[in-house]
Amino acid sequence: MKFIKTFALYVFAASFFLAGVTHFIYEEGFAAMIPPFVPMRLEIVYITGIIEWMLALLLVFPQTRRAAGIATAVFLIAVLPANIYAAIISAPSPWGTETNFVFLWLRPLLQPLLIWWVIAVSK
Repeated sequence: MKFIKTFALYVFAASFFLAGVTHFIYEEGFAAMIPPFVPMRLEIVYITGIIEWMLALLLVFPQTRRAAGIATAVFLIAVLPANIYAAIISAPSPWGTETNFVFLWLRPLLQPLLIWWVIAVSK
């Protein structure tokens, strides 16, 4: 059981780190997910990418794992409105020009599962 939990932790951390990388590769696409009235959208995309890197790294170390798990859950809650907004306006995926309706609504619907996952593996 410990192996499965550790494996799930590293899968989550690696995925979260890679998600942060995509914020710098597809920054314009991620900025389109933020409502136009929000200032400094590109800067927000870069900052959230860096936060994802930091949280992913902090999840790896046992000394910071619990706090990083809680912080990651809070972060996932904080970005949920952007995912909902992207689904409502049918924003194309950050890395493309097409809109995938299922993907758009799957992201916010799966957010509670990601929150549960990071809390479970960071205990």
